This record gives sequence, structure tokens and C-alpha cells, in this order.
Amino acid sequence: MDSVYLLLIIIPLVIVLAAQALVSKTYEKYKRIKNKKGLTGYDIARKILDNHNLKEIKIIENKNLLGDHYDPRKKIVSLSSDIYHQASIASISIAAHECGHTLQHKDKYFFIVIRSFLIPIVNFASKIGYVVLLIGFLASIFDLALLGLILLSATLLFQLINLPVEFNASNRAKKILINEHDITSDEEGKVGAMLNAAALTYVASLVANLLEILRLFLMVNRRR
Repeated sequence: MDSVYLLLIIIPLVIVLAAQALVSKTYEKYKRIKNKKGLTGYDIARKILDNHNLKEIKIIENKNLLGDHYDPRKKIVSLSSDIYHQASIASISIAAHECGHTLQHKDKYFFIVIRSFLIPIVNFASKIGYVVLLIGFLASIFDLALLGLILLSATLLFQLINLPVEFNASNRAKKILINEHDITSDEEGKVGAMLNAAALTYVASLVANLLEILRLFLMVNRRR
């Protein structure tokens, strides 16, 4: 059984590190390849937002590597410095992906609505879940520990809902870049590769979290 616990620690770590390595490698590759239209991440983001009647959304620069995100509350697309300034395949792919999220909110895409609803619930459940689990584990109260695991499993539901959100944002990004003639036919595969590599990190996180919950359940059950 100890070997099983060890594997359930090592495997998620390997999965997450492998996914991160793939994203880093793919990003390093495509940030060196300039897109043929010479568009920076800022250029493409502003163009997409303006063309879809989202001129009120601001685009700002942040200093975090691959810290790109969309904040729907502040209506801000935040792009990391390289993405913001560089005219690379990576830059327009990631910037377009973040703009894909703005369109999801505009269209009230089903899974983005559900994800937004779940965020405060998951944040609360994940914080209290570890406390409940620890108390139940130390006090050898199986039902209480199991409740803690159920609360922690809310993160799995969130990650599961998040998958279609991220894949849909990437699909929207690629379609926009193609339909608005921002990339050439021979750049389509490169953009797809960049977007797919980024999306795999969310799959890896889901699998790793699932294995972590399984490990904790086995520990609690053994204590029982």
C-alpha cells in the first residue's frame, strides 16, 4: 500500500511537470517565429475586441511570464510583456485565446456562466475542506474526513467545467484568426499547436487533482 501512496504522489507531479514543460517548449518555439502580418499580441487583441463591439474592454500589460488572463469584473485583458509587445505566433495565439473568453462572456456561453457561479463556492469549499479533512483524520472520525474529501472534490467539478471553457476559447481564437485573415494557411497549424499545448495543462491539472483526491481517500480509508 505504501508503494501505491508513493505512486499517487509521484504520478501527479510528473503529469503536471510534463504538461508545463510541453507548454514552455512550445511557447519558446513559437515566440521565435514571427507572424507574417507583423501583429503583436496587443494588436490582435485590440482588433478582435473592436471588431466584436467590445471597445470598452481595456488591454493592459503585466510582468508575469504567461500570466495572461481576462478579468470580467474589471473588463480587462491582461497580457504578459512578451505577448503584449512581440509579433510572434505565440503572441497572437495567446492574445486571441484570452479574447475568446471575452466573447464567451458576451455570448453568455453556458460553461462560462456555470464556471463563474462555481468560483466562490469552490474557493470556500477548498479552504474549509482541508480543515475538515484534517480534523476528521486526526480524530479518526471517518464520516467527517469523508466530508472533507467531498468538499475538496468541488475543485474537480470546477476543473471539469473549465475544460470546455478553455477548449472553446481556443477554438474561437483560431476561427477568428482564420476568418479575419490575421494568419496565413501555413500558420494555422502553428497556431493550433500553440493553443493545444496550453489547453493540455488544464487536462493535466484535472488528472493530477483526481489522483490526489484518490490518495487522500485511501489514506482516510486506511486510518479507518
